[in-house]
Amino acid sequence: MKNIVGVKFKKEGKIYSFDAADLPLKRGDLVVVSTDSGLAIGTIATDINTAPVEQLAANLPNLKDVLRLVTEDDLRTRENNRKLEQEARQFCISRIAERQLPMKLIDVECLFDQTKMIFHFTAESRVDFRELVKDLVQRFRTRIELRQIGARQEARIIKGLGICGREVCCATLLHNLDRVSVKMAKEQNMSLNPEKISGLCGRLMCCLGYEYDGYVDMRRDMPKCGKMIQTPEGWGKVIRQDALQGEVVVILVSGKEATLKAKDIPGK
Repeated sequence: MKNIVGVKFKKEGKIYSFDAADLPLKRGDLVVVSTDSGLAIGTIATDINTAPVEQLAANLPNLKDVLRLVTEDDLRTRENNRKLEQEARQFCISRIAERQLPMKLIDVECLFDQTKMIFHFTAESRVDFRELVKDLVQRFRTRIELRQIGARQEARIIKGLGICGREVCCATLLHNLDRVSVKMAKEQNMSLNPEKISGLCGRLMCCLGYEYDGYVDMRRDMPKCGKMIQTPEGWGKVIRQDALQGEVVVILVSGKEATLKAKDIPGK
């Protein structure tokens, strides 16, 4: 059996599984872990769970270790890295402007051991940033990676308030940015006005997917719009559905509208 614990590297980030060994860890502890990119500081996000070694070999073949709880030296290193990230950000912005590159710098990330710096940016199309990379390497003497991200990832990093008045979900409670489609808005009878269903990123709001499955389930036994059904007042065509109330609105042959409970409609 092995002790497994979940670790987050960013507040809004995904939870990754690590081998806790015999360390006395609890939620909220800061720890140093081993990753594919080297050492990193993360926060314990789950309680310790035990799992058979055979199960881990199948589901988590590349399980990394929690090395230790953070020390004062580790915290000083992190603080120095944050200062370096700020310096790198300002330098990169100035070089982008000087070279007139059509790109926008969003964030800079420095690995714990300073062996690599990652610059996240957005751009409308491909950008030839080879000369910019040379500038950054010459200044910081480490490996440089420029990583282009999308609008939703940009909003997640920058954060902000949504139309609901709360901080955007991608920066708080979402671990993964799942696909959102216009179909989800249609299924919930929402206005298709882009201003009402788009988030700060300009893409469809993530929250459109929260209740989508529930609406699909509620509509499953309801007659679809456009279907002719038999009512107590004669035949009529379904023109609207109210999934929350379990009702449909029917226009009768006479031109009159009638509201019916879906469960009372024979045959559906």
